[in-house]
Amino acid sequence: MKLKFIILVLPFLINVSCKDTEKEVAPPQQIKVVKVFQKNVPIYNYFVGEVFGQEDVSINARVEGYLTEIHFIEGARVKKGDLLYTIDPEPFNAAIGGQMSMVTEAQTKYLNAENNLARIKPLAEMDAVSKSDLDFAEADRDASLAARKAAEASLKMAQINLSYTKIKAPISGFIGKTLARVGDFVGRSPNPVIINTISKVENVRVQFFINETNYLTLAKEYQKRFGGEIGERVEKVEIELILTDGTIHPYQGKVDFVNREIDASTGAILIQATFPNPDLILKPGQYVRVKIKQKDEKGALLIPQRVVSELQGQYAVFVVNSENKIESRRIVIGNKYNDYYIVEEGLKEGEKIVLEGLQKVDSGMTIVPEVTVFESQIKTQ
Repeated sequence: MKLKFIILVLPFLINVSCKDTEKEVAPPQQIKVVKVFQKNVPIYNYFVGEVFGQEDVSINARVEGYLTEIHFIEGARVKKGDLLYTIDPEPFNAAIGGQMSMVTEAQTKYLNAENNLARIKPLAEMDAVSKSDLDFAEADRDASLAARKAAEASLKMAQINLSYTKIKAPISGFIGKTLARVGDFVGRSPNPVIINTISKVENVRVQFFINETNYLTLAKEYQKRFGGEIGERVEKVEIELILTDGTIHPYQGKVDFVNREIDASTGAILIQATFPNPDLILKPGQYVRVKIKQKDEKGALLIPQRVVSELQGQYAVFVVNSENKIESRRIVIGNKYNDYYIVEEGLKEGEKIVLEGLQKVDSGMTIVPEVTVFESQIKTQ
């Protein structure tokens, strides 16, 4: 009786089990993929640079004294020759008065010595006075003449010092914040000696450092493209500025020089470039990103950076083969271009790479690939 029951129920159980198995097997997922494509792309290097004025001239207190007047508005434009500061001139006027009296005294002594010599010379010719008296008169005349010239030089120096109490703009440009106020004693350390700076910024200088490896790469590339050393071909260097808000400065720059040596302590070399700044957007002390074109990569294989996974310096992507099965493949990447990688080894043009759902897929998995176009998020480069 039990045997008959088992025989009757067994087909039903087998049928239910098969239906459950069919329910557990899910259809292949639809996954977005992108194709590897080729394109000629420019390769850029990026460095951090600091902005300087075309001219940055320090305003110095060249004499010591108390500051009595300030004649400008901080941050404003000034013209060459404008009066900026006045230092108390009274001590210098007094010094000039003292030197003038010394010049008068020296001039009087010189005239006396000259007259004495004029009297003795004819007497010496008649042997009425000794030769030594003539020599003494000539020496006295020469000494008094030298003393007069020294007094005149001291007077001239006193007049120059007086002129230094009127501090004028050496160039036209924008003046900065004053480091000394009315009543401050200036001109002697630790009191301010440099009391301000004027910058000419219609053009600006940008200085930046590149490491030795980047320098060698650029030097070899420019030598191959243009011949000669990079220092001899600086006018060929294509250089731009990226500002801190991500925008590109609208005027391209020109490299002025590549320094003669690599800094032994940092392993970097200094490069300076000049950029037009007619809108006066760039200011001294500002930091920018310097963008230099290294080369044009012909027929570069490109894939989005987001499809690449990295583990211990090894890079891999999920490739969809001709049977729509996923396989993990190691690749060798090169330079970056916007938000793409240039693939050196491991992929061919037209192969499909998993773009989305990287955490959901694995090697051997069958999918339904949905070919899509990756939209770059970088529009400024």
